[in-house]
Amino acid sequence: MLFHLSEESDIERLEPRVAVSGEEALVWAIDAEHVRNYLVPRDCPRVTFYEGPNTSSADRARFLMASAAVLAIESSWYERLQHCRLYRYHLPPHSFECIDAGAGYFISREPVVPVQVEIIENPLGELLGQGVELRILPSLWELHDAVASSSLQFSMIRMRNATRRQSA
Repeated sequence: MLFHLSEESDIERLEPRVAVSGEEALVWAIDAEHVRNYLVPRDCPRVTFYEGPNTSSADRARFLMASAAVLAIESSWYERLQHCRLYRYHLPPHSFECIDAGAGYFISREPVVPVQVEIIENPLGELLGQGVELRILPSLWELHDAVASSSLQFSMIRMRNATRRQSA
């Protein structure tokens, strides 16, 4: 099963649409392991990371410590996360193809009808219940840059909504 998380409660059919950075109209889905990266409000900028097949022991010790996965958000988004309600749409996998196994990204070029929807009343609790470490920072940019140059597996999502990068 694949999933689509949304703050919208009434999606009956997901239509392919062009993403901000894309050219092709697609329906996006996420696998079960990576749902954790989407347990925040849609537009919330976040840096997520976890051990991948090429992660060095030094990067594991530096970034993950005892955590299996980390999701970092900016402090200005914390209140919205506390009051957010999400809907987890279960999607049949037959029309999807995997485009990034490390991030759990799948796409479909066809409309997709969800087979079930779950209400997530407390995304923060769901996130913590999955054993994800939540880091709350004034700005994500320093972590973003450090993780991007590491050997970790990562996703940097909605960074266009992050606070402005401070000049050096």
